[in-house]
Amino acid sequence: MSQTFVSLSTATDLIATDGFALHEDDRKAMLTERDHYEQPQAACIEALKIVQKRHGWVPDGAIVAIAETLGVGAAAVEGVATFYSLIFRQQVGRHVILLCDSSSCFLTGYEALSEALSERLGIGFGQTTADGRFTLLPVCCLGACDRGPAMMIGDDTFGPIDANDLDELLEAYP
Repeated sequence: MSQTFVSLSTATDLIATDGFALHEDDRKAMLTERDHYEQPQAACIEALKIVQKRHGWVPDGAIVAIAETLGVGAAAVEGVATFYSLIFRQQVGRHVILLCDSSSCFLTGYEALSEALSERLGIGFGQTTADGRFTLLPVCCLGACDRGPAMMIGDDTFGPIDANDLDELLEAYP
């Protein structure tokens, strides 16, 4: 029985990059990040964040490009990308709303806030508004347990929030 061996570079070439190309500044930033670690795969999270900052999410082709840049396997990068909930593997709206569904937020009004947000935006969890403005996602904890119910829009954390706060809050994010 004969066996076929494929080198890592050949295997990477077999994975579609969907025409994705890293911005040169992003590639340089990833290499700088990689140089801070003994093991190059330790830079995967930062590399994913670099791509997401520029594109708003991490397309499939970016996984291969990151792997090639860091000198690691695409499976290692994909494993990190799918493990972390704040790495978005599909397109999201201009503003991502993370609604905390932890025990403390649940006890302080999560359900009412969740219903109000869904009604106000016209979407459910995992969906994006028709205008591409907002994506609504649950998150298991925002670390704002003393301010529940809490939510984040982009990098901004809010809480306690109730339905009466939503219109003014959402208007601040065009």
